[in-house]
Amino acid sequence: MDLETLKRIIGSQREDIEEKFRNEKIIERDKIEYAKKFLNYPNILALLGVRRSGKSIFSILLSKQLKENMGYINFIDERLVNVKTEDLDKVLQAFYELYGNISLIILDEVQNVYGWELFVNRLRTTKKLIITGSNSKLLSGELATHLTGRHIDFILYPLSFKEILDFKPNIYSTKDIAKIKNSLREYIEGSGFPEFFKFGKEIVTEIYNDILTKDCLRRHKIREEKSFRELASYLISNFSNEFTYSKLSNITKIKDVHTLKNYVNYLEESYLIKVLERYSPKLKQQIIAPKKVYVVDHGFCNFISFNVSKNKGRIFENLVYIELLRKSRGERKEIYYWKDYQQKEVDFVIKEGPRVNQLIQVCYDISDLNTKEREIKSLLKASKELKCKNLLVITDDYEAEEEIKEKSKINKLKFIPLWKWLLI
Repeated sequence: MDLETLKRIIGSQREDIEEKFRNEKIIERDKIEYAKKFLNYPNILALLGVRRSGKSIFSILLSKQLKENMGYINFIDERLVNVKTEDLDKVLQAFYELYGNISLIILDEVQNVYGWELFVNRLRTTKKLIITGSNSKLLSGELATHLTGRHIDFILYPLSFKEILDFKPNIYSTKDIAKIKNSLREYIEGSGFPEFFKFGKEIVTEIYNDILTKDCLRRHKIREEKSFRELASYLISNFSNEFTYSKLSNITKIKDVHTLKNYVNYLEESYLIKVLERYSPKLKQQIIAPKKVYVVDHGFCNFISFNVSKNKGRIFENLVYIELLRKSRGERKEIYYWKDYQQKEVDFVIKEGPRVNQLIQVCYDISDLNTKEREIKSLLKASKELKCKNLLVITDDYEAEEEIKEKSKINKLKFIPLWKWLLI
């Protein structure tokens, strides 16, 4: 590709971005300050996450915060489909000719260019670099091979409830609490994808199909397309539930367990789903135990799932898990679920180092006494087994601190509404 053509494409992409910032409401993302510190010096920030989660806008917001002279190129542009390794130096030259002495380079969806890793490695000692991608293999494979220990990864999820809330609430104001609850209801029934707020549920369906087609089927050259799509549909429809590979084999007719595991991995690498392991101090038990599946955005639960009767409790649980992933960013925390042989279950076990430091139960309808008793019994059983006293129940609207007496022991439980927990 010749230099002048590259300059025209780069210039037009820059104009499109500037127009977007002028004419549209840009939502400020949480963790901008957290991400910014990794670019105080020449370094590589690998910004990863599900496609259309806002990585490009996050990159530009970062550059504005840093007040750096920026060069930006998005390789997902159809005009750049034939860009080769040798063209990357021309991209750099185009930046210099267009913008002068740049100090920050943003390479959007750079994995579309073969050999990009060596180019990035060469620039990292003198430039601040942000690279984005929609597949975790960008880190574990291509990027990590050449840049071990020389990059920081940052996973960007779709918009959180806190990010979409368009006012700063007073959580002690009855009027504000009512507005928060209305906003949460709309958020739960919708999606966190930024484009959902412009285009509605159709965009969620489009994103889902793009992930399956471009990030999975094409990337991994999957021949059994129908079986793969059936697997994805089943997992999406059974969000917040357990699954086993033997059950998946019976449902999808994919008999080879190794192939099934690969397919699930592909869906996870593309950030469509998250697989949660059952907690066990024994690694072997953890490996063979059933897993739980969650989706990266609850919009898939609402608009893709074949589960006709929407289970609000399961959507609550899915929301909590994705928020836990956001909250644990930068902290050395591991998340599991817990279940014993009596089928008592705790939704989330938060482990930090060798110790379990919190147990979280998500219970939508705490007003039902039988449900409340069942959930508390499971929590107390896990508390005893895992030696953890930090017990939290996330509810629809109930808030309290209760003491539960069990023999000579008093257990303290904290109940908090979902809306308040999401805003902490």
